[in-house]
This record gives sequence, structure tokens and C-alpha cells, in this order.
Amino acid sequence: MTQGDPNPRLSRCSWPGEYADYIAYHDDEWGRPVREDVRLYEKICLEGFQSGLSWLTILRKREAFRAGFAGFDFRKVATFGDSDVERLLADKGIVRHQGKIRSTINNAKRAIELVEEAGSLAAFIWSFEPSPEQRPDRFDHETLRTITQSEASTALSKALKKRGWSFVGPTTMYAFMQSVGIVNDHVETCVFRDACERDRAAFARPTV
Repeated sequence: MTQGDPNPRLSRCSWPGEYADYIAYHDDEWGRPVREDVRLYEKICLEGFQSGLSWLTILRKREAFRAGFAGFDFRKVATFGDSDVERLLADKGIVRHQGKIRSTINNAKRAIELVEEAGSLAAFIWSFEPSPEQRPDRFDHETLRTITQSEASTALSKALKKRGWSFVGPTTMYAFMQSVGIVNDHVETCVFRDACERDRAAFARPTV
């Protein structure tokens, strides 16, 4: 565990606290647009593992998850069988939850099908980006604390569940959309909000 803000004078969202690894994730990753299918699949799966836990717990186990799940290459994970489930259940570096492990394998198979349907995971997932009119008028701590899911995250959840995905509820999908830049939920006073907005403005949305 590493503590200590490398840039304590910067104004940020409050949730990273004083943990350097959490701050780095907030500054460099959270809210930045992602288009790579493997990384999108990884984020969906890790958000599923996070359910009931803190994201910091998952973040600190992320490299172990990547090692255990073949770098989250969903075409490889789709071939996992019962021996892989047993291997992962014995892996102390990850969250050893059989249902979530099996869900990750199931979702890998569903990801392959979705690529065949839409051309890429990115094209499908980014099609659920909400319009500006669907977003709140303010982005302060009080407003954002009340938003745990949205019309867009509910629609994405329903679409994935219809296609056989699991551990993709509306709240999990809202956290996923925040993390991969589909929405920018840095607070107005966070110095990284504008940086994410610039990244989003320059981002070429994938299309089906």
C-alpha cells in the first residue's frame, strides 16, 4: 500500500483519498475514453468483481486478475474450463468468488458473440453514451452521490443481459461507464474534469 499525494495542491474528486495508487488511477485512467475491446471487457469483469467490495481492493489485485485471466483476452478466457475455475479459486491474489469467476468466463463467450454482431465491443458499448440532455446540470459532490445508475446504464444492462451477460446490473454498468469515459463524473472543482472533457472531445466514437 502506498500513501501520500504526489501533488497535494491539486484539487481533485474526494474519493481517491490519500492513497497514491488510487490517486494515480483517478488522475490517469478514470473518465478517460477507452476503445480497446480487451480493456472494455476487462473493465466490465472487474466492475463485476468489485460488487460488494471497494474499487481500491480490485485495483490492487488487478495485475493478479490479469495474470489469472490471460490478460483478459476474451477469446482465450472463453476456452477456460472447470480446471481453470479450480485454479482461479486457489489464487489468493484475486477475489475468489466462484460465481464471478464463472461469470467472467461466460461473458468472454458472450463478448465473442457481440463482436460478431456489432463489429466490436466498443461500437456496441459506446452506442449507449447518453446525450448531454440526459446528464445532470451540475457536477458537484452532492449531485453525483445521488447518481448510482442512469437511463443509459439501465439500457446497457438490459441489452447485455438479453445477450446472456451476467453481473452487469445498472449500478455496475454506471460505474463501468464512469471508468471508461462514456460519462465524465469528475466534479466541477476537479482539475482533471477538463482534461477528460478534452480527451472525450478528441475521441473518435466507434461505430457499428
